[in-house]
Amino acid sequence: MNRTFTMIKPDAVENGHTGAILEKINSAGFRIVGMKKTQLTVADAQAFYAVHKERPFFDELVSFMTRGPIIAAVLEKENAVSDFRTLIGATNPAEAAEGTIRQLYATSVGENAVHGSDSDENAAIEIAFHFSGRELF
Repeated sequence: MNRTFTMIKPDAVENGHTGAILEKINSAGFRIVGMKKTQLTVADAQAFYAVHKERPFFDELVSFMTRGPIIAAVLEKENAVSDFRTLIGATNPAEAAEGTIRQLYATSVGENAVHGSDSDENAAIEIAFHFSGRELF
């Protein structure tokens, strides 16, 4: 089994979509092996998104990601990263395939409902950022 990391972002939590998103994840065959509701600090968001530090949207991204709670989760499934990227859809919800999480629940490129790791290597880094080994089943 492979693992990937996801966050249900503040917009989706605020809009009451957490349960529906978790249901889509479960229905797609993912096993949730760790999950918690938390709120990122500014320092946490800056560290997590450090790869985007030089981009013009960085401050807006940090502000968005710290404005409310998130649901952080570790998912397990064969081909977890690629299958989850397919399930969430394109970053721009207008371009996301029918029935994907972002097509259903995102409102814009910036407020796109969920994060999904883009590689096995980043999944491991992102999981370790949010979870200790004791928190995972």
